[in-house]
Amino acid sequence: MHECTKKGDVVKDLAGKVAVVTGGAGGIGRAMVERFVAEGMKVVIADIDETLLDTAVAEIRANGGDVTGVRTDVSRLESVEALRDATYERYGTVNVVCNNAGVASGAYGRIWEHEVNDWRFAFSVHVYGVINGIKAFVPTMLERGDAGHIVNTSSNNGGFAPIAASATYATCKNAVVTISECLWGQLREVGSDIGVSVLFPTGKTKGLLDTGIWRTRPRPAEYVTDKPVDTGSKMQDWIKSMEAAGTPVAFTPLEEVAETVIDGLLNDRFWMVEEGRFEDAVRMRADVMLRRADPVYPRG
Repeated sequence: MHECTKKGDVVKDLAGKVAVVTGGAGGIGRAMVERFVAEGMKVVIADIDETLLDTAVAEIRANGGDVTGVRTDVSRLESVEALRDATYERYGTVNVVCNNAGVASGAYGRIWEHEVNDWRFAFSVHVYGVINGIKAFVPTMLERGDAGHIVNTSSNNGGFAPIAASATYATCKNAVVTISECLWGQLREVGSDIGVSVLFPTGKTKGLLDTGIWRTRPRPAEYVTDKPVDTGSKMQDWIKSMEAAGTPVAFTPLEEVAETVIDGLLNDRFWMVEEGRFEDAVRMRADVMLRRADPVYPRG
């Protein structure tokens, strides 16, 4: 293993810096983009939905934001490399890379009924989207030695403890945590101070996140399945189950998630998660492991 000659540094301030956000045209991604712009950053918005992307770019520019849109399929390395090249060509540097793109897998039935393509589709975006973001951007960031930070979006579902009904999603989000931990460790091994964070989307308001990821979208042809993709509203199903259990349903403003990201960046925080959200869940899972008990976790 060789030590990098230009080590890179932590991002200490945001004004004038350049960010790339995948899945940036909607949901949490757009909230991050708008918050970055408010901090005086220049932002490249990457999204596979060209219509949504064009709308986001036009609206943010109309409010004075310096943003550029690049249609990107994060499941394909060559597409993410093209995103990198477009970013450096437009702005000359990259300081913050948010590997945030996500999808609802739409897997049919229970885990033993899922088709292999259900897993492949989920992994192609949630896991390979992060891998491709790292592969495309980190070597150049190391070579240039600029201040930098990688933010990988995970979830409490899988990142801390899985919701059993969402096997493909939870598995992927667990993998994102491990990838991020390994990236942090390996960057330190080569003497780089480039920041790494894993984002668990949370805010000061405890509640559900209406990000759009609950809505199943058409899959690429290579991930079609024999059984029809589940196009039901997972959010509505979840709300009904919570209400049936007597648990009030509230929503976390996505702007609060973006604020968690800003706070994490400025404090070089690996675990980007609002305090008081999942401490009990983490302790419970650790306790279950230590007691060799059954993996029974709370639904909420």
